[in-house]
Amino acid sequence: MLVQASFRYRVPLEQALPRLDEHRAHLRALHAAGELVMSGPFEPRTGGGLLLCVAGMDRARAITEADPFVVHGLVAYTLEEWRPVIGTELAEAWEAKRAGR
Repeated sequence: MLVQASFRYRVPLEQALPRLDEHRAHLRALHAAGELVMSGPFEPRTGGGLLLCVAGMDRARAITEADPFVVHGLVAYTLEEWRPVIGTELAEAWEAKRAGR
């Protein structure tokens, strides 16, 4: 399942930046595990987004709750299941890579 996670800063950006390396380390580990397809900040820097490839919403919630930005109360987040219609070959390729096919 693909899940889109949106983060919105609850504090000024300057208060979140000291945790940025921690946040990105968390994301790199998820990417290496095949659960994070892509991530990046919004422009302007009001927050950021993740595209997750996970077994279900419970896993997406667990990933999000473990993010240092969330743990330290720096962001609020929303999760939504995403079902691509155009460009599905990219999603299928990611799922196959994750499944080791």
